[in-house]
Amino acid sequence: MARETVDRPSEQLDEAGVWTTTEDGERVPDYDATFPTINEGEVVHGTVVRVDKDEVLVDIGYKSEGVIPVAELSIRRSVNPADEVSLGDEIDALVLTKEDAEGRLILSKKRARFELAWKAIERAAESGEPVDGRVIEVVKGGLILDLGVRGFLPASLVDIRRVQDLDEFLGQELRCKVIELNRSRNNVVLSRRAVLEDERKEMRQAILDRLNPGDVVDGQISNIVDFGAFVDLDGMDGLIHISELSWSHVNHPSEVLEIGQDVKVKVLDIDRERQRISLGLKQTQSDPWQQVLETYHEADEVEGKVTKVVTFGAFVEIMPGVEGLVHISELAQHHVENPREVVSQGDLVKARIIEVDAERRRLSLSLKRVEGGGVTEHADDAEAVEGTPNLGLSEEVFPEGAPERQAEADEAPEVPAAEPQDEAPAADEAPAADEAPAEQVPAEEVAEAEEPAAEELDASIEADRASPEEQGPGDSEGAPPAPPD
Repeated sequence: MARETVDRPSEQLDEAGVWTTTEDGERVPDYDATFPTINEGEVVHGTVVRVDKDEVLVDIGYKSEGVIPVAELSIRRSVNPADEVSLGDEIDALVLTKEDAEGRLILSKKRARFELAWKAIERAAESGEPVDGRVIEVVKGGLILDLGVRGFLPASLVDIRRVQDLDEFLGQELRCKVIELNRSRNNVVLSRRAVLEDERKEMRQAILDRLNPGDVVDGQISNIVDFGAFVDLDGMDGLIHISELSWSHVNHPSEVLEIGQDVKVKVLDIDRERQRISLGLKQTQSDPWQQVLETYHEADEVEGKVTKVVTFGAFVEIMPGVEGLVHISELAQHHVENPREVVSQGDLVKARIIEVDAERRRLSLSLKRVEGGGVTEHADDAEAVEGTPNLGLSEEVFPEGAPERQAEADEAPEVPAAEPQDEAPAADEAPAADEAPAEQVPAEEVAEAEEPAAEELDASIEADRASPEEQGPGDSEGAPPAPPD
């Protein structure tokens, strides 16, 4: 059967845009009219027809395939084109140049994705909806997520707790909230912590509804700070203040706890409006003060260890978690200017209980009221001293009442003696010539004057033998030595 040919009027062909008339009046096909109209900066859709090591060819229905250089494939650095696209993939690309110096159509896959992603990120930022992105880099201070745009996730916002190793998130798909957006700088800041907190809000409310002050619950130490420790209560953190860690004094929470440790704590208070829980650790342990009240009484003698020396006295631990204060006035029988003159931290001492204040949980001790009391063992492992050292002095040195009078004399201010005013002493009161007080000379100086050095004696003997008539270094002034027999 012969092929049928349908002749259309030239007007119809011109309207269809298939033919066009040249300047010479010749009718030729109008190929350009069959191609889509594209402009630089537009996003086009096409199919991958070739993948090379440095570029990708895309058919977008234009008169030539578009070229995507490897640098325009992804926001990642140093990528392999085969890892980004495959033959037959349908992708969007942004027109960078309709015709470069070589007549090629230059496209960019990453910029097309950037434009589409930026609009989606703007909508998410306005509505508060989270966005999803894959972690592609670990940088100083956080993570980089591929959202079509490079989004920055600070390390402090990766999780509810501080993350020690960020490398474990590399390659993971994370859901985050947009907390900062700057188009001029192409800057996107994300927060995964905000998403996790929203997810746990209902869980926290359930925990708050379940707990009551006085409850004892199990938890795990999630963080340690200078003022206390945070405990994870299966989805919500509670705080143990440093004063609630132990019955004894704690300088830093790390002395008692470590991160990851399982603990049993008591609920002390719940602030439901602010969603805060105050916990106590020492309340789950036996109170040593009760043992003090049952075991010790006033006037009992105890042994303990000096834990701290302060200006007003020293603290002595008589049992784990229980300390008593020895006031500076109770350290020794004599006057003490500085407690460190008597005791040092770590010394073992024997003391007497002089007051037990059960209401204020305070214990007053005394070292001077214990016979043989005081430091029994020094902290530096020096020789033990049992109580007050025995100086071997007779009772006559301290006559009756002397300590009290001596103390009063020490405390009394010095009063200068009145000088005599032109009054001659009476004849019977004048001292005799032979009783005139001589100038006091120290015994050491007298001994040195009476006993010349050995070198001087030898020199004197030699001089006498050489010239008996002349005065030598050991002879008295003004009289020559007597000649030898």
